[in-house]
Amino acid sequence: MNILVTNDDGIGSEGLLLLVQALREQGRHSVYALAPDSNRSAVSQAISFMRDLQLKEVAQDLWSCSGTPADCVILAFMGVFPVVPDLVLSGINRGPNLGTDILYSGTAAGARQGALYNVPSIALSLDAHTSFFWDSTVRFISEHLDEFIAYWKTDTFLNINLPNTPQGPAGMALSFPSRRLYHDTLTVFDAPNGKRYCFVEPGAVETIPAAGSDYALVSQNLASISLCAVHPVVVMQPTGQ
Repeated sequence: MNILVTNDDGIGSEGLLLLVQALREQGRHSVYALAPDSNRSAVSQAISFMRDLQLKEVAQDLWSCSGTPADCVILAFMGVFPVVPDLVLSGINRGPNLGTDILYSGTAAGARQGALYNVPSIALSLDAHTSFFWDSTVRFISEHLDEFIAYWKTDTFLNINLPNTPQGPAGMALSFPSRRLYHDTLTVFDAPNGKRYCFVEPGAVETIPAAGSDYALVSQNLASISLCAVHPVVVMQPTGQ
């Protein structure tokens, strides 16, 4: 199997590098990485039309791109490498992508873009902000990769969040995305040059409790697996004119 690994944290992210290493050590797959050359968190599904994209091989089959996670996946499927991916893994993200986070996440977008090419695609995120237990997380993912793939269906991607523990998750379960509210802050500064500058900083995140949600399962030390639709879902059919 040809596996493409991407992310939104950048090509030097420990989560990506350790995942690539673990998959290569299995000896079962051809693994290569194409990820942004620096952090592109929260860029969602942005793509770079009408702008050149620079690729650089930083190590064997490990490439950086001046674009976004979605750009990286698009380039891989359009033929910048000798092989086309059979599986897209996006992550492992430094921090969770739970519920509403999926709308903004470049990690989720990398997986969504892969699913648009009709191959199994998985976003992987670690529920931590400091003291990341990468080894146990990578081991759990590599040992259960085939089980993850079995959940995939056409026109979906998997959004998987993993608890941050030294022993790794106690198991895995299907979940639905939780609803999250963001209490960000805005600072406005009027400079002496007459220009106005605005700074938005992330604040506290409020999650609405719900049994069976991704947030609830991760809180129970389980890897949450949410099957997310790739295409927009119609809630109400438009009425005739």
